[in-house]
Amino acid sequence: MAFLLERAREPSYRVGAFRTAAAVVDGLTAEQLDLKIRTNTLKDLKGVGPKTAAVVVQAHKGEVPEYLTKLEDAYAELVPLADDVAEFRAALRGDLHLHSDWSDGGSPIREMAEAAMAIGHEYMALTDHSPRLTVANGLSPQRLEKQLDVVAALNEELSPFRILTGIECDINVDGSLDQTDELLGRLDVVVASVHSELRAPSAQMTERMLTAVANPHTDVLGHCTGRLVIGRRQRNGEQKPRPESQFDAEAVFGACVEFGTAVEINSRPERLDPPKRLLSLAVDIGCEFAIDTDAHAPGQLDWQYNGVERAIECAVPVDRVINTRDADDLLAWTGG
Repeated sequence: MAFLLERAREPSYRVGAFRTAAAVVDGLTAEQLDLKIRTNTLKDLKGVGPKTAAVVVQAHKGEVPEYLTKLEDAYAELVPLADDVAEFRAALRGDLHLHSDWSDGGSPIREMAEAAMAIGHEYMALTDHSPRLTVANGLSPQRLEKQLDVVAALNEELSPFRILTGIECDINVDGSLDQTDELLGRLDVVVASVHSELRAPSAQMTERMLTAVANPHTDVLGHCTGRLVIGRRQRNGEQKPRPESQFDAEAVFGACVEFGTAVEINSRPERLDPPKRLLSLAVDIGCEFAIDTDAHAPGQLDWQYNGVERAIECAVPVDRVINTRDADDLLAWTGG
């Protein structure tokens, strides 16, 4: 249920309610759970509410919970993929842009990794936010150091699946990257993205992006226009889209070719960035690409199909998508 709610971009508190209840019930013995159900005291447990309690009772009886059926009807993938989309998606070996609960994601690193394994990936790049993005709980150098140790331990447990170390690094106004050079040099994958002053004049934004693309640590240029085709919900309930940032796309994509930086095809439904006209331009200029989900929860990892469909529509060659490479070849490309 949490997976399907995540896929539907439901609020994190709603997703969290089901994950919390699952963890609480998992901590009970069979006898304790039976007693709680018989005495109608499940809701007395911290972390279990009326809706989640009803789900637990139905599941314990061996029934498919009504709420799960409702979610599956609304959000499960029921339409078969076109053959070309399925074939292209099968060529992708991993995802190079996703977040965990270390920054603004909703799930632990292990859960993101296990979900990636379940959909057939060989690796994923963990790219939590950099320190400047405080609203997203960006990682200070000290926290990033600790995360590297956690990833190393998980890689021992989950082998042959690999969690690649990484970051979604804020591009500062002057084009520099929001993390120390020493740490950036230790990471496998660096996705550089603009998150601030998105309405800056074109010349200023172009210079900012050119500087970031030329940085030897930058591997992927993330969601290059910063647009939101489905806006974030406002206080009055409206969802206001966000227009594209303005920049010299020919110059920026040309720099990506020159400096070996991949252009991200961001698969989030509210981003779908770059727009098709710019994606086609990047193809013509000769860019390489990374088809990423920018997932903030396990249920969002299969959004990669969105990016695949756009790649096919814009004639992106499969062999120019860097996450079709195995992990060793990818790291040889990134220098990680």
